[in-house]
Amino acid sequence: MYSIVRSSAYAALHADRDQARADLGQAQTDLVQAGAEVEIVTDSVIRAEDTIETLRAALGRAVADAARAEGELAALRPQLLLDTEDRAALRMLLRITRKQGSAAARVYVLFHRGVLHSVHASVEAAEFAAEAEGADPEGWTSHTPGAALPPAVEVVWRVQPLPLGGAA
Repeated sequence: MYSIVRSSAYAALHADRDQARADLGQAQTDLVQAGAEVEIVTDSVIRAEDTIETLRAALGRAVADAARAEGELAALRPQLLLDTEDRAALRMLLRITRKQGSAAARVYVLFHRGVLHSVHASVEAAEFAAEAEGADPEGWTSHTPGAALPPAVEVVWRVQPLPLGGAA
């Protein structure tokens, strides 16, 4: 029951054992390196997800800003058309007044909170138009010549004379 092992077989077994230990060492080194690479990849995935969330939030803000700007544009277009119509009406009134050879040297422009409301031949007509829109009939005041006017947007209704054809 004794086995006889030759020294060459014994040396081969030792060589195999040494090779297995070397392979084990290399496998452990590979395992540590793979673990480090997994950590790097995991960190990269987390950063990518954070970047995606940030970009989605920025996109949401950009979409909201674009929608708000679109709404403002839609609100401003009619105002631009009204302003154009007001200027055309004012030019037409000036032409009619000039053609009629009126002795009047000015017209009276009615402003509501600084926005052109209408143009009239007299102060009384302008005041009547404002009162028809709800202005207080007793609320009219005189402006002292040479004094500064308050900002137009601060005055609910204002009648302002406008010279015709360069007349003062």
